[in-house]
Amino acid sequence: MPVMRIDMIKGRPEAEIKQIMDIAYEVMLETFKVPDKDRYQVVTQHEAYEMNILDTGIGIERTDKVLLISLTSRARTRDQKELFYKRLVEELETQIGLRPADVVVNLTINGDDDWSFGNGEAHFVNGKL
Repeated sequence: MPVMRIDMIKGRPEAEIKQIMDIAYEVMLETFKVPDKDRYQVVTQHEAYEMNILDTGIGIERTDKVLLISLTSRARTRDQKELFYKRLVEELETQIGLRPADVVVNLTINGDDDWSFGNGEAHFVNGKL
């Protein structure tokens, strides 16, 4: 059920984009305990001038490899969120060499009645899911 949007600057090879998506999905499965095949991901690529991802004054230096990952999901515990952030940067760094400073995550919470998976139905509410 979580929807993941990944914004990045244009220029990555297709294989790397797919790997980023796979890593983020696997970490989400591991940390949020969502069902397998509960995968909703969208990648949007931007020109460099279309992304301003600053450091909020905490001294983090970004490169042109920066990712902004926005996740819309049911409520998660603080421990689950912190583990997701930690495991995500660990796996991205280990598997593709992405610097942890280049990963920004935003989590937005919503509820069961905020979802329709098609046909104009609220599947979590009507008992079909």
